[in-house]
Amino acid sequence: MSEPTTTTTQTGTPVASDAHSLTIGADGATVLHDRYLVEKLAQFNRERIPERIVHAKGGGAFGSFEVTADVSAYTRAAVFQPGSTVETLLRFSSVAGEQGSPDTWRDVRGFSLKFYTTEGNYDIVGNNTPVFFIRDAIKFPDFIHSQKRLPGSGLRDADMQWDFWTLSPESAHQVTYLMGDRGLPKSWREMHGFGSHTYQWINAEGDRFWVKYHFRSQQGDLHLDAESAEAIAGADADYYRRDLHEAIEAGDHPKWDLHVQVMPYDDAKTYRFNPFDLTKVWPHADYPLIPVGTLTLDRNPQNFFAEIEQAAFSPANTVPGIAISPDKMLMARVFSYPDAQRYRVGTNYNQIPVNAPHAASVANYSQDGAQRHGFNAPTTPVYAPNSFGGPVASAEAAAEGGWESDGELVRAAYTLRSDDSDFGQAGTLYREVYSPEAKLRLQATLAGQAASITIDEIRERFFQYWTNVDADLGAALRAAHATAAADGAGA
Repeated sequence: MSEPTTTTTQTGTPVASDAHSLTIGADGATVLHDRYLVEKLAQFNRERIPERIVHAKGGGAFGSFEVTADVSAYTRAAVFQPGSTVETLLRFSSVAGEQGSPDTWRDVRGFSLKFYTTEGNYDIVGNNTPVFFIRDAIKFPDFIHSQKRLPGSGLRDADMQWDFWTLSPESAHQVTYLMGDRGLPKSWREMHGFGSHTYQWINAEGDRFWVKYHFRSQQGDLHLDAESAEAIAGADADYYRRDLHEAIEAGDHPKWDLHVQVMPYDDAKTYRFNPFDLTKVWPHADYPLIPVGTLTLDRNPQNFFAEIEQAAFSPANTVPGIAISPDKMLMARVFSYPDAQRYRVGTNYNQIPVNAPHAASVANYSQDGAQRHGFNAPTTPVYAPNSFGGPVASAEAAAEGGWESDGELVRAAYTLRSDDSDFGQAGTLYREVYSPEAKLRLQATLAGQAASITIDEIRERFFQYWTNVDADLGAALRAAHATAAADGAGA
């Protein structure tokens, strides 16, 4: 066996002891100038960065994405060209729970993917559902507050959750997913992922298209029943994280097939509902799934904190040939995500290895800020324009997208179209997609939710909310609650 490496301070100085502080005699006071003791405790006190406001609990792994089809007619992005293979990082998460929360609480699951492409990092920040609870980001802090904890008791509260949801009818589609089977995936490996938002693709000729991402799990889209999820939450709070890690360690590498829906640019102007509304899906009959390639996870992180907790994803991270859309939630997230990362991880979070480009170089005039360790040569100019050969912006290389917009500055919902409805797609999901067994499980879950509401006005709005989704469902929930209340009164 080789000789062990000598322990050092953070600045490389050898350390005298890892077991004994410097004291005045064996039984005396500890001295403040024991620099290694102070450094060790001070570093320990700062081991935790602020947890994410949402998606705090999660896990992830590295892998690769291989293009197996040809979608070059729709985008010039190098990552999606025929034969391309790029390194990836995928982080799964729960939305509402804190760091220590059980993996198997009912929740939407995050599905955030980073492609380390030759044109820079490209991030798709989505969920295991194709829609979301709201369509305007000004409501996002309120939505998250309603799903967290009361400021007084520190407890989660059904009245608060359902008060927000029933006063926000656009939430119905996502809540139908959440309260159904998809709210309890069997594992991270066994669930689908979605970009959820509408994005823009631009091809080599400059033609523009609207696109939605669908990652279909080759392991299947499987679920836990409520009783199993509750039992696992008590027995193994890190169930999903453990499952993913152990599967990859055993060589069982999970895979997802990426498909996209592509809408011609001009279709969006006259489509029967707003295609940028995050609370709605595009029917596959109108825009069928087009295969793109396969995502494989085959490498666990070597250091969970450095590579998963410090990982920073953002829909602002696009590449040439890909752009955002007039989705109000997406446009706000382009600001919100990098802003959150600068607070949570630090000003120069993109210099951390897991966030830095792995297959592209960085050239800009950014400088200074906390924790900066990458910097330009002293001969490099620090401003633009300059006469000394510094980097120069290129509209051709950037291949930016865009759209037409001409109107007054207003605060208003999307303009209504012929097929706009907050409850229509939720009702279709319940009636036409859910199996009879899935419907019964949803009804049982919602009956439990009704019983947890303590304010009559909110409970009445709860029943009306689900009646708007489906009249028979609403009636069944009213009847079940009345029966339960009568049984309770007679007990």
